[in-house]
Amino acid sequence: MKITLVAVGRLKEAYWRDAAAEYLKRLRPYATVEVIEVPDRDVTRDEARALSEEAADVLRALPDGAHVVALEISGRALSSEGFAADLADHMVGGRSHVAFVLGGAAGLDPAVLARADSRLSLGPMTLPHQLARVVLLEQIYRAFRIVRGEPYHR
Repeated sequence: MKITLVAVGRLKEAYWRDAAAEYLKRLRPYATVEVIEVPDRDVTRDEARALSEEAADVLRALPDGAHVVALEISGRALSSEGFAADLADHMVGGRSHVAFVLGGAAGLDPAVLARADSRLSLGPMTLPHQLARVVLLEQIYRAFRIVRGEPYHR
């Protein structure tokens, strides 16, 4: 399976980069994972324009043929087991490429949400996008372990 993570902004602090790198390393035996970072914009001056510019970059970065999942607070909330089942359904259903989209400080532009095939919520709390990226990578890793019946998920 191929997984692409399109993220607005980069991981600026070493501890976020280290955490993300650890889960990317753990995912290598299970999937090909690519992270594409697009520049974040200053949302304090003109949020609508910043979101629109970020959206243009995100839409260009999305791989052709991938099932696109936008991370959004109002998306579908799943347990780890439910997320694993969703990922397994993609594999069994012949969709071998899933692209997750993580917005920046102001979230995702409606154009990106309109392009998404589905929406996923990591929960009702607002998370910094750096933390959301690490949580998503951990949950993808956990999902593969659950699907394969391997110990990790407890």
